[in-house]
Amino acid sequence: FNRILGIDYDNRCAVVQPGVTNLAVSQAMAHRGFYYAPDPSSQIACSIGGNVAENAGGVHCLKYGTTSPNLLGVELVLIDGTVLRLGGPGMEQAGLDLLGLVCGSEGLLGVVTEATVRILPKPATARALLMGFSSVAAAGDCVAAIIAAGIIPAGLEMMDAPAIRAAEDFVQAGYPTHVAALMIAEADGTAAQVDDQLAQISAIAEAHGCIHLKESRDEAERLLFWAGRKAAFPAVGRIASDYYCVDGTIPRRMLGRVLAEISAIVARHGLGVANVFHAGDGNLHPLVMYDASVPGQTEAAEAAGAEILKACVDAGGVLTGEHGVGVEKRDLMPHQFSATDLDVQSRLKCAFDEKGLLNPGKLFPSLSRCAEMNAVHVHGGRLAHPQLPRF
Repeated sequence: FNRILGIDYDNRCAVVQPGVTNLAVSQAMAHRGFYYAPDPSSQIACSIGGNVAENAGGVHCLKYGTTSPNLLGVELVLIDGTVLRLGGPGMEQAGLDLLGLVCGSEGLLGVVTEATVRILPKPATARALLMGFSSVAAAGDCVAAIIAAGIIPAGLEMMDAPAIRAAEDFVQAGYPTHVAALMIAEADGTAAQVDDQLAQISAIAEAHGCIHLKESRDEAERLLFWAGRKAAFPAVGRIASDYYCVDGTIPRRMLGRVLAEISAIVARHGLGVANVFHAGDGNLHPLVMYDASVPGQTEAAEAAGAEILKACVDAGGVLTGEHGVGVEKRDLMPHQFSATDLDVQSRLKCAFDEKGLLNPGKLFPSLSRCAEMNAVHVHGGRLAHPQLPRF
C-alpha cells in the first residue's frame, strides 16, 4: 500500500495508496512542475493515509488548505468488508458529504486504502521574509494585522526565542538570535504579485515594531529559511532530554495572550517550553520540555499539556488543529463539546461501526451509545429489534 497508482496532469489529481509518504507525492511529479500542497513538517516520513486520518496541515496550508480541501476521493473499507468509494477526480459529488466525514475521523469509521488528491502547478515565483520582533505579543499582533488587511500569504509561521536558537544552531538558516519572536512569511504567484504582497507585509511588520527584516535573495535561501522551520522539532530535541508536543488552535487575535498563558502554565509546573507553530492558522505547537528520568516530570508535562489545551478552548479555540484527539485528548473532549455534541458524534461512529471495533478507546470519553442503541431487550417475552442510529 505504498504506491502511486496514477497521476492525471490534465485533471490535476493523483491516485495514491495510503502508505505513500507526503513528500513522495510531490517528488513524483516535480519533473512536470506540479506538487501536492499540504506539507507537514514531518512530510519526509508521514503517510497520506495518516494525513487523511488526522486532516493534517503544514506550513503552506494557510493559503492552500489542510488535507481536507485537497482530498478529492477515497476508497474506504468498512468494518464488514464493504469497499466504499467516496468522491473522485471531479470537483463536486452528489449526495451527502461522506468524504468530509471520513477526513479527520482518526480511523474510527473505516480503513482508507486509496486516496485521490489534488495536485497544483508550482507557482512561477516564491520568496520569503524573515521578520524579528522584540516580543511575542508584537509578533502575534502583526499576524492578526496581516490577515485583517486581506493578505493571505502562502505561509505564515512563527517561533519564539528558544525555538529560534535551537533551529539556528541546528540548521544555520540565518535566523536572528537576538529577537524574542521570529515570523516567516512567504508570498507566491507572479513576480508582480509577490513584489506587491511582500511590500505590504513588510510595511505592516514595521508598523508593529519589527526589528529584523530580511528577504530571501534566491531560491536556495528561501528553502534554507524553511529548512530551519521544518527542522525546529528535532532541533528542540537537541536542547531538551524530552519534549511533549501539544496541538491546539486559537483565534489569531488571541495569539499574544494565549502564548503568555502557556509560558505561565509551563513555569508553574517547573518546566520549559519552546513555541513553533502555524501562526497564520492560529495552530499552536508548544513543545513542553522535560526530563523523563526525573520522577514526576512526565506527569507534570502531561498536566501542563492538558492545561494548555483547556486554555486554547477557553480562548475560543479547539483541542486540535491537525494532530487529532486519539487517547491523549480523549478525556478533554467534554471541555469543548457538550453532552449532546458527543452523543451525535457517537451516533455517527455507531452508524459505521456498531460494535466499536475500529480504533477502540479513541476520541470519545465514553462510547456507551452503541451498546444502548443495539442492545436486545425482552418485552413481554418477545425480543425487540435493536434501534438503529437516527440523525
